[in-house]
Amino acid sequence: MKIIPVPAFEDNYIWLISDGRYAAVVDPGDAEPVLDYLGHHGLQLVAILITHHHGDHTGGIEALLRHATVPVYGPRKENIPGLTDPVGTGDVVRLPELGVEFAVLDVPGHTAGHVAYYGANSLFCGDTLFNCGCGKLFEGTPAQMHASLQKFAALPDDTQVYCAHEYTLENIHFAKKVEPANRQLMEREARDRLTREQGRPTLPSTMALEKATNPFLRCETPAVIEAAGHFSGSPLDDAVKVFAAVREWRNRF
Repeated sequence: MKIIPVPAFEDNYIWLISDGRYAAVVDPGDAEPVLDYLGHHGLQLVAILITHHHGDHTGGIEALLRHATVPVYGPRKENIPGLTDPVGTGDVVRLPELGVEFAVLDVPGHTAGHVAYYGANSLFCGDTLFNCGCGKLFEGTPAQMHASLQKFAALPDDTQVYCAHEYTLENIHFAKKVEPANRQLMEREARDRLTREQGRPTLPSTMALEKATNPFLRCETPAVIEAAGHFSGSPLDDAVKVFAAVREWRNRF
């Protein structure tokens, strides 16, 4: 099984899961690049997985359903066009054609009903977790987003993390303001900058790398606590307050 990034818009990635014959697609904001890939490689679409309702993740559903009648999985707490199978925590998405299944996680924060899919050592996290960052809180609270990110942090370190945007270098630039002495972060920047210069995606990441370099997963780290307190102008005594301060700092950055 391969997981292929299909670029869309300015910085989106639509993820295509394929065994060389069948394919499922995650967050198809635009149908055209997906249909081009399917046609060029002779793949049969068998399922659509949606993480949240934003148009750059759902805009291609209608056109893809004109191409193939397939199940559309997505958050039961959000209005998703073409949704056939509402899902949430405790549900499992089974894709027998691909021989894979994904556990569904409720991860509110970026949106109120955002979900993620975890299986085959892979996490499709939409706009909840980014490489070295996290999504904006359009509909959720800092406590919700922090709890959602902790669900991801509890996954195995070698989990492959497939987020939906190429924001890595921008996020690293901010993370260096939070933790300027983080050596692993500096090493990551050098690797990822070279990767982008070569025209390749910086994704996927790993959960181990995120826990070592992503400030939003490091809210109990002394250096992050100190930096967040300095930004907020007062000492912070718990991880949610630290997260909220770092998120607000990022909003203004």
